[in-house]
Amino acid sequence: MKTFVMKPKIYFSEGSMEFLKEIKGSCAFIVSDSIMEKLGYLQKTIDYLNESGIKSAVFTEVHPDPDVKVIAAGMKRYLETNADTIVALGGGSVIDAAKGILYSLWQFRKAAGEEFKKPLFIAIPSTSGTGSEVTNFSVITTEGQKVCIVDEWMAPDIAILDSTCLQHVPQQVVADTGIDALVHAIEAYVSTEATDCTDALAEKAVQLIFQNLKTLYNDTSDVCARERIQNASCIAGMAFTNANLGINHSLAHALGGTFHISHGRANALLLSTVIEYNANLNDSSNRYAAEKYAKLATVLQLPARTYREGTVNFMQAIKDLKKSLGIPTSIREFGIDQGKFENEVATMADLALQDRCTPTSPRQPSREDLIAILQKAF
Repeated sequence: MKTFVMKPKIYFSEGSMEFLKEIKGSCAFIVSDSIMEKLGYLQKTIDYLNESGIKSAVFTEVHPDPDVKVIAAGMKRYLETNADTIVALGGGSVIDAAKGILYSLWQFRKAAGEEFKKPLFIAIPSTSGTGSEVTNFSVITTEGQKVCIVDEWMAPDIAILDSTCLQHVPQQVVADTGIDALVHAIEAYVSTEATDCTDALAEKAVQLIFQNLKTLYNDTSDVCARERIQNASCIAGMAFTNANLGINHSLAHALGGTFHISHGRANALLLSTVIEYNANLNDSSNRYAAEKYAKLATVLQLPARTYREGTVNFMQAIKDLKKSLGIPTSIREFGIDQGKFENEVATMADLALQDRCTPTSPRQPSREDLIAILQKAF
């Protein structure tokens, strides 16, 4: 039996943050970071909540790749507030941190035999890539390694996609998060848990990203491109929270954690090599992944008279897109030392093999396969 869950209620388009004026409650615990504070979005959030009679407590200690120390500090701050609402305002790291705080509080209370009533959880993304505002995934760093937590309990209740939050995003972040969203859609599409529901979302996300990401990269003031990419990120998140992901993410978690590469950039550096591995065009005994890549080629109106032609053209389209976004073609080009990389490659493969995203990969890899993928991507 398969399931498809669409939990968060989504408010979107410019100005949708005003929905916060309609929230009912007494105290909101806002998880954010210094960037959103500096840009004024944190104060705007506080002001909207004040209009609905809700006081705010703020936690802005989140940094990229949040670790267990951040989660512990957030838990301590939350317990001082008696908040009945949690608002995550920021990028994927902020939303992941808010999820980690909620999840940890729930687990600690459960272990103590106490009840923990989940507060209303609202996510407001400031980047378009993770889709974390609609997923039950959270990535937390512990002992230098990224750990993927998956639990439906962490999914936000409300997602607010206000495209004005994207207008100050740097070019590199637009590129990295945009490719992250693309990988979400592609991996959900070829996942062994894919369904007609997730396929429909993934296809639309791929189409929107190819049509709008380059435009947004060149001009973040383009309102249409901002909204389309934000929508693409969200619906790709809806696809993968139901279908799961694959080894592109497993390897990216390991690579990013080891060499402190942003998650989106790590995904981008591995994407072409992972697709080539999954498609396995030299072996026609299992065409599942290659045929689905070819379907994505048809979505992009690329020649795909055969599954082989479609896969090759889809791979080329991805290479062209990455080039237009200034993304390096290899891990070496990104600036990683070869000696240091080789010293870590086996450990990264081991981490990827244990990752929660690996079991739904369309082609199940061995440890040696993962080492070979990493080395080829380098």
